[in-house]
Amino acid sequence: MTDGPTPSQLIDLKIESLPDWRGETFARLRKLIHEADPQVEETWKWRGVPVFEHGGILTTCEVYKAAVKLTFAKGASLPDPAGLFNSSLEGNTRRAIDIAEGTMVDETAFKALVRAAVALNLAKKKK
Repeated sequence: MTDGPTPSQLIDLKIESLPDWRGETFARLRKLIHEADPQVEETWKWRGVPVFEHGGILTTCEVYKAAVKLTFAKGASLPDPAGLFNSSLEGNTRRAIDIAEGTMVDETAFKALVRAAVALNLAKKKK
């Protein structure tokens, strides 16, 4: 057993350290991820990156001055009919959603994207 905070506690601390729109946005997105997939596991990787996993990495959440960025590990393989992906579009694997101050993400479309990422991970695991 390791000493120190759990990944979920580290994510709580990260959100608490952001007393502006970025903390609110990250907290709202985290809640949506859990609503979309109650079995999601929170991890903490690469020296401080919050990661959400189920059958593999679903998405990471990084916070920058001008955006909260969710990078979906297999985003290029996910259906995105609502056009949520607006960043990292040039790659063959990942896709990201950059959320700027004042921007609201379509919650229904976002949850569908999370569920699609889970389904893709679980389908690849079965092979």
